[in-house]
Amino acid sequence: MTHSFIPRALCLALGFTLAFSATAATTTAYWYQTKTPYQPQQQASTYEAAPAGFKPVFTEMLARHGSRGLSSLKYDLAVYNMWLQAQADGALTPLGASLGPDVYTIMKANFLLGYGVEGISKPGYGNETQLGISEHKALAQRLVSRLQPYWKQVANNSVAAPRQVVVVTSGVDRAVDSGHYFTEGLLAAKPGLAKLVTTPAAPGPYPDVGTPVAEPAGTDRFALYFHKLVAATDLVTNTADPHFVTYTDSQAYQAYKGADADLLSRQAALQANPAVGAAGRVILERLFAKAFVDKIENGSYSFANTGTYSFTSDDGKFTSTLTGDGKTKINSLASAAALLYELYSIAPAMKAEAGVNFKPYMPQDQAEVVAELNDASDFYDKGPGFSEKGSATWKMAQGLVDDFFKEADAIAAGDLSHAAKLRFAHAETVIPFASAMGLKNVLQQVPLAQTYSYASNPWRGVDVSPMAANMQWDLYRNKAGQVIVKMLYNEAETDFKAACDGAKLPGTQHFYDYAQLRSCYGY
Repeated sequence: MTHSFIPRALCLALGFTLAFSATAATTTAYWYQTKTPYQPQQQASTYEAAPAGFKPVFTEMLARHGSRGLSSLKYDLAVYNMWLQAQADGALTPLGASLGPDVYTIMKANFLLGYGVEGISKPGYGNETQLGISEHKALAQRLVSRLQPYWKQVANNSVAAPRQVVVVTSGVDRAVDSGHYFTEGLLAAKPGLAKLVTTPAAPGPYPDVGTPVAEPAGTDRFALYFHKLVAATDLVTNTADPHFVTYTDSQAYQAYKGADADLLSRQAALQANPAVGAAGRVILERLFAKAFVDKIENGSYSFANTGTYSFTSDDGKFTSTLTGDGKTKINSLASAAALLYELYSIAPAMKAEAGVNFKPYMPQDQAEVVAELNDASDFYDKGPGFSEKGSATWKMAQGLVDDFFKEADAIAAGDLSHAAKLRFAHAETVIPFASAMGLKNVLQQVPLAQTYSYASNPWRGVDVSPMAANMQWDLYRNKAGQVIVKMLYNEAETDFKAACDGAKLPGTQHFYDYAQLRSCYGY
């Protein structure tokens, strides 16, 4: 089988029809994909108004954390070690000479990321940047603006008939911080909601064998961290426990991701694709002498994230020292391109902290090739994946789907104790959730005999899970008690799965009769 990536320009030249959505067309200009900083995908002024007689009664949301720095000392250190060798060899081009200082700046910014920032408890890699903080504050303020009369009513009735604004997170720092900053934005826009914000007790006690591990209030790993449930904190052995299925599905997913022969073979083929190696040579020869690039290709040179570095804050009060684990390697032109791409795609999120511009190091034609590699990898291990594998990559998200419907069911039954439920998690949560919802242009699997490509599949990381990606459901009710729902995905009015088109409210484009919708989803 031949695996090939076909750049967009070539697809057009060959007459292929690309399946880019309108969203992708406007947000993939630089091919940052799942690292793309967040922008709402529709102007609120263009939203379809609710039918006459319907008023908002509830809203709920799942959001990915905001723009962040690098997750750990990996790509930057490996690339820096490669640059140091090129410097020692006298193999730097004029453009390449500036790469090392820029990578070093990125490293320092990540070592100190979040230091002195309100709400960041542990500075360093993985934290949200100033851009990520502002993304969630602004998202909250637009939520209030979109439902202004509703929030005013909720806030005004906070004494006579208090309702709860429920906030839950995965428990991981950047998701917790996103919830914190989102809540700050919410209260800045509507201070009267302050007494209504609540963080419920975490599910528990778990593990259900041995000594339970206490999780902070507002944590729900089963709903929001289902891709990494572990026995030490999450073990569920009781088959009657409502979290048993999620825990079991999480173990199955992790086994699939780590050991499925078809997945591992496909990922290896993606990495070995000649188009990626060719892109790597174009990228590297702009930075280093050809002889140096040849040594990487023929195996004479390889590099890894090894070494120890320390950085101290400007005020001298905080020092961070880290050692690379040596597991992230540059041992081919493709891996060099992929690691440089990781720095290129994270740089916009760190504009305030690092202020470096990686665009000169990543020509757009080559950025597209590596972006397609990234999307293909995500597509197979956390996106729709192989059609022969069924729901292997998203089955563990069913509990989160259930939770969305459970909240909506309560409203439909007349229980208005919750005014909103706001959930904060990760790309690994959002991507399977979107698949589990069966959204159009998201759940389009690929058979084993074919290979995902931009030319043949509409799935794009930039659409499904950019930074601060979110799905929101707004529920409305009329005096007769009928409940309808509209979904926003990255703040664009979005259809539920195609099979549920019949549940759309007659005369509307985006509103669904909730009773029919829940039935369509099997409830």
